[in-house]
Amino acid sequence: MFRNILSVGGFTLLSRLAGFVRDVVMAAVLGAGPVADAFLIAFRLPNHFRAIFAEGAFNAAFVPTYARLKAQGGIPAARGFADEVLTAMAWVHGLLLALALGFTPQFVGLLAPGLADDPQRFDLAVTLTRITFPYLALISVATLISGALNASERFAMAAASPILLNVCMVGTLLAAASFPTAGHAAAWGVLASGVLQVLLVAWDAERSGIGLRFGTPRLDPGTRQFLKALGPAIIGSAGVQIAMFADTIIATFLPAGALSALYYADRINQLPIGVVGIAIGTVLLPEMARRLAAGDDVGAAEAQARSVELAVLLGLPFMVASLLIPDLTMRALFARGAFTRGDAAEAAATLQAYGIGLLAFLVVRAFVSPFQARGDTATPMKASLTAVALNVALKFALTGVLAQVGLALATAVGGWINVGLLIWFARRKGFPVGDRLLGGHLLRLAACGIVLAVALVGAYQLSAMLTARMTEARDEVMFCLVVAAGGLAYLLAVAALLGRGFLAGLVGRRRLRDPA
Repeated sequence: MFRNILSVGGFTLLSRLAGFVRDVVMAAVLGAGPVADAFLIAFRLPNHFRAIFAEGAFNAAFVPTYARLKAQGGIPAARGFADEVLTAMAWVHGLLLALALGFTPQFVGLLAPGLADDPQRFDLAVTLTRITFPYLALISVATLISGALNASERFAMAAASPILLNVCMVGTLLAAASFPTAGHAAAWGVLASGVLQVLLVAWDAERSGIGLRFGTPRLDPGTRQFLKALGPAIIGSAGVQIAMFADTIIATFLPAGALSALYYADRINQLPIGVVGIAIGTVLLPEMARRLAAGDDVGAAEAQARSVELAVLLGLPFMVASLLIPDLTMRALFARGAFTRGDAAEAAATLQAYGIGLLAFLVVRAFVSPFQARGDTATPMKASLTAVALNVALKFALTGVLAQVGLALATAVGGWINVGLLIWFARRKGFPVGDRLLGGHLLRLAACGIVLAVALVGAYQLSAMLTARMTEARDEVMFCLVVAAGGLAYLLAVAALLGRGFLAGLVGRRRLRDPA
């Protein structure tokens, strides 16, 4: 399992690094002004719907059903089911795309009402949304094919495909002079990437013998089970997106630049979530489903526990850095070109608020998987909707005082509420929450985090003195020195407090026992 996590995480890391290059280029070309805000709205709208109808919700229903049909009837049965779902998806997204293109001003007016008083930003957001919205249909098809690949234990190309989004956007942004605005350039890059992602995963599926075709949808037992699980999963994902919609709506009433501060802070926050959290969720769900189907409840609990430990081990440095050196991070990474040091300061305060909830978003997939692997998508939905309701209430309460920082802080609190509810529901249902080793390992990891915090503070002060006379690239040099010192201190603390056995278990040398 951990080899697959590292494979998915490795490709996702490449995607996030490419995404970082994309964000640096975006910051330099777009800055944090009206054009940037208009593009970010156009980019968020299809991504909100993608997160509702694709990715987590879709995979939670599709992967277990596909895996079960494959085990019972072989690849032909699973492929027939996937063909039916592909056809139904094409009809649904075709209708949604027609509505979105026909009523784009109404969509933008509903989800970004704060732009009504700024006709220039509103009209540009409408134009760019019409370019980016077809990306939703394309990425949904790519998600379906990726789900079939993941259920067949082929993770590489599905994990690598998001790299194309970053490559395409960097290419079009570098050629921004050929477009009406830099926002147009970025929007066309998004659309082009959707086409390429579908082609990449479709090629891998054909090569693997599980290529999909359009088929006639039928309400057979497999499809009924899929739809039964999909409904609650979509509602649960919609709950999360409601909170993000609230961010977009509220931020449009804030001064220009608030949306950009949220975006760039979230991009840094999403780096470990995308690399670690999504990789764990992608691999853990089919792993737990396989073990539970074989009656290996103990092995499933062990897999969950090791996944939580891996998430905390890799995510803790990001959390500590977000809390202690957010200003240095944003200045070193983005403060150049059209993105000023003032913009970096706003984004840094937002990143610090996001950092409070980072570990919650890293481990949440590990606490959702035990339910989804048992075919229970309703319980995670209840936890998600409850957390979202409290999250949105906090957004309205905090924004008046903290502006976009309040939005990020409410998101962080909502993440911890969601994790707490999942653990509570799991205990009520009698599901094991990890194993006997988990608690002790987490306490030792917390001690490693304290060592890291002390190292970061000390390294920051020392690097500030060493670079005091520098006039160029001072922030970048300080950032490298602080990260290197903190990383070394953290590695030494982990080695001293947790030992080789712990690390060997996480990298797969101490294998989980086979359910057979």
